Amino acid sequence: MNRWADDGDHPPRAAVVIILCVAGMLIAATMLGWWRGRPAGPLLALDLAAGALSWLLAPLVLWRPVAATAVLSVLAALSPAASPPATIGALQVARRRRFPVAIAVAAAGVAAHAVQGAWRPSGGMSYVWWLALVTIGYGGLLGWGAWARARAALICSLRERARRAEAEQGRRVAEARMLERRRIAREMHDVLAHRLSLLATFAGAMEYRPDSAPEQLSRAAGVVRDGVHQALEELRDVISLLRDDDPADGEGVHPPPVLADIPRLVAESRDAGTRVQLHEAVDEPAEAPPALARTAYRVVQEGLTNARKHAAGQPVRVTLRGRPGAGLEIDIRNPVGAEPRGWSGGAGLVGLTERVRLAGGRLDHQAVAGEFRLHASLPWPA
Repeated sequence: MNRWADDGDHPPRAAVVIILCVAGMLIAATMLGWWRGRPAGPLLALDLAAGALSWLLAPLVLWRPVAATAVLSVLAALSPAASPPATIGALQVARRRRFPVAIAVAAAGVAAHAVQGAWRPSGGMSYVWWLALVTIGYGGLLGWGAWARARAALICSLRERARRAEAEQGRRVAEARMLERRRIAREMHDVLAHRLSLLATFAGAMEYRPDSAPEQLSRAAGVVRDGVHQALEELRDVISLLRDDDPADGEGVHPPPVLADIPRLVAESRDAGTRVQLHEAVDEPAEAPPALARTAYRVVQEGLTNARKHAAGQPVRVTLRGRPGAGLEIDIRNPVGAEPRGWSGGAGLVGLTERVRLAGGRLDHQAVAGEFRLHASLPWPA
């Protein structure tokens, strides 16, 4: 904040020039008004000296308003030529200092002019009325200065609030970008886990059936090769999202899945050797909100991935039913199999449960009578 000009509109040099010009004009007008029609006398030299000294001291009210105004008030007690700079100083004190200090300086100014009027009466009005006008004038200066001080404080607080709001907005934008980046990374994690589970299935088939026909081995090797290539591309997307501080919109991100992509997802699992029965009873699947479609796709994807991991070779039954206004129900069932060694379990379902909860739905999973059941209920607004 500028210590010389409270409002910050003028640099110090410009403020000094303004103070000198205003004080000079007021001193000259006071001198002309006082000595017009009066013979020159010894007091003229005093007024000229006091006027010149107060004019030179006037800029000091920008640096040291209280001390400079006190000196100018002493000069005002000696000569009316110092009254304009003294009142300017009182206004500066009212603008830049606390109200009790401004009251004390104004009282000192009234006392100085009371002394001036006592030994140098103006002759145009009584001493009492003159002193009353001086007191009213200093009161007006106090009010003006207090208003200017309050206005400057308000403007300063509004600027600070705007600065904080801008900083807060920047922080919110950064957090939103980070949350979106994490969301997309989770999406890619699910896709990558699904892709790797398919590769593991084909690789396992090639390992345990080396006596298969060359055409079958070649086909399986081609699927593994294509799957590795797609997994690397998806992994590159995840790494770019985590490294890039300000990724371009949509750059390196696959289109979000929709309900119409679920049959393709099931077909991939069938190609990998998993027996999947899909029963769809969904009205207007194209009208499903993006968040609902994406969550439903991830539920089916996680269910198929877990079935391949923990119940390889077992049939899987996937049922989808729902419509706008009634919600969407997803039910995935498969026989419980022996969990292969080296596979981690549970983390995917924990993340899936959180995803469904954030979508406003509910996810249940349990093993009952030798069958693993995964059931999700998602809201579908009408």
